[in-house]
Amino acid sequence: MAEVSSNKVAIITGGSRGVGAATARLLASKGWNITITCTSSMDDAENVVKECKKLGVEAIAITADVSEDNSCVQTAQKTIEKWGRIDALVNNAGTTKFVFNHADLDGLDAEDFLHIYKVNVVGPFQMVRACKEMLLNSENPSVVNISSIAGIKGLGSSLAYASSKGALNTMTKSMARNLGPIRVNAICPGFIQGDWLRNGMGDDLYNAALENLTNNTPLKLTVTPEQVAEGIYSFIDINTVVTGETMLMDGGHHLIT
Repeated sequence: MAEVSSNKVAIITGGSRGVGAATARLLASKGWNITITCTSSMDDAENVVKECKKLGVEAIAITADVSEDNSCVQTAQKTIEKWGRIDALVNNAGTTKFVFNHADLDGLDAEDFLHIYKVNVVGPFQMVRACKEMLLNSENPSVVNISSIAGIKGLGSSLAYASSKGALNTMTKSMARNLGPIRVNAICPGFIQGDWLRNGMGDDLYNAALENLTNNTPLKLTVTPEQVAEGIYSFIDINTVVTGETMLMDGGHHLIT
């Protein structure tokens, strides 16, 4: 194991774009060393690494699929070999299949459910298991699971996705109850502005949803990746007495009946 870094260290899965990349940049600006993982977008991941390094910290990118336990173990091991510590884990990697009509039960099959659950639920479990012992060595160990309003309201990109995020919320509470002093919390964003939703929904549906939510949520807004990153950081380094919570970041969308 490497000499222990004086900087705190975070692993961010799915860190090459969107919320993961925004979180990496924010933590780097606070003096954290960063490991980010991705499955296919290594060019984007390396750009995030460069941005982090410009902020005066160290960062690495690893190709890793959280649905594969070996990848989770290797991610933790490479981080430990590099810096000798893990202080925070952000389980941001996720997937879906876009079937917006939840009454279309023929739009999904068992394999869709199993794949989505393997990434969105089993993946975070495996990452926590891989990092647990090193997290317990930290003075302020934290896990933040990136969930969704879909897991609260039963809406979103597909029935399978909503179900997986509901399971992730429940797992967050179970872990928080049993893994202390590691704090385990979840962020539940609403509609997040950016390419991931735009590419999945198509321009017309994306723009219509954006306009509808901006007009009708209590705060008249949808969230950005940077705003979600701020919520993640608050769980990691500010609200240090909080565990087992799910923070909805949706402009009040969950209040709309």
